[in-house]
Amino acid sequence: MAANENVQQVLDWAVAEVGIPGIVAEVKDGDRSWFGTAGVADVQTGSPRQPGEYVHTGSSGKAFTAATILSLEAEGRLSLDDTVNAHLPGVLDVNGYDGKKITIRHLLSNTSGLFATGLAPEISHRYATRSGFAKHRFDTFTTEELLRVAVSQPPVGAPGERFEYANGGFYIAGAIIEKVTGNGYAEEVERRVVQPLGLTHTRVRPTTDTGYPDPHPRGYSHQFLKDGANPAAVTPENWQSLMEEPGLPPLDVTELNSSLGWSAGNVVSTTGDMIRFLNAMAGGGLLPPAQHRQMWTTVSTEGGYWMPHARYGLGLFEFDKQATGGQTLRGVGGSLWGSWFFAVGTPDGRHTIAVHTNTEWKSWDPMFKVIEAEFGISIGA
Repeated sequence: MAANENVQQVLDWAVAEVGIPGIVAEVKDGDRSWFGTAGVADVQTGSPRQPGEYVHTGSSGKAFTAATILSLEAEGRLSLDDTVNAHLPGVLDVNGYDGKKITIRHLLSNTSGLFATGLAPEISHRYATRSGFAKHRFDTFTTEELLRVAVSQPPVGAPGERFEYANGGFYIAGAIIEKVTGNGYAEEVERRVVQPLGLTHTRVRPTTDTGYPDPHPRGYSHQFLKDGANPAAVTPENWQSLMEEPGLPPLDVTELNSSLGWSAGNVVSTTGDMIRFLNAMAGGGLLPPAQHRQMWTTVSTEGGYWMPHARYGLGLFEFDKQATGGQTLRGVGGSLWGSWFFAVGTPDGRHTIAVHTNTEWKSWDPMFKVIEAEFGISIGA
């Protein structure tokens, strides 16, 4: 079919022109299914990408956290409008934050005023350079450490004032899940999201895991600063200018400890499972109607140094209709060293495409081109 041919052309282009080692795309459109691939799963052996690979879904895990919180709200065990202090007294009352004013809704919509967690010196000094990454790639983060990092820099705004993509807000949401239920975060995600949706190849990655089940691609990264660059000088505005020069061979980052992601994004899954997950999130197949509406009550991301042409819900995004020619498209995605995943589909949950690359995000072009090819639109035109 024409859509398949057009998407395949984009996959081939992504490998040839963008420098992605290997890329896969899986489509479910009513009764139509399609799987395409380009490039390799392993640059040493040349083995191809294949269906059913286990991959890290990066910040897609935020949607699992949001769905778990909303499930608890549906049971009356918490409210999105609860303040953080109502559940975790004092955790936010440092460095200019006020736990009496920041709500769970603020955390899940990235409007809490928390700073961009990845720019914390404790994080950037460990992973910003190739040598730092090699030294710290197997470091394990405890919940207490993650909560401390979340508030280690001052606010970027008042609660509800603006969008700023902050992993720290989802760390706090994960801690609230544990406090309210008395169970571990991964256990609650399994009970409330994974099992009900029949996601048999999906789980929150244990902190002890440093690899993947088979089959899986190798992961390759260029996501490092130039030698001599000071991680403390990195800002959302200048980080791209400080990245290492193109042309260096990628670093194989397949084996690593990803506990830094935790409730902000540490889910391992497959493209097939993630299509099922997004279809349920987009179409309302898991949550009651009231919570489903809350998940898709979106905020502007303008000025937040995030994906263009999109608004943010609770852990997921929706493209502006002006940018898609009036078509509503909803999605989930995320990036980690050696991995970039996204899935985008229609609100009825019937037409979805999921894509994974075995290197991290490089630009929005591959994503937009894939979506344009599959859905027959021109984003932002």
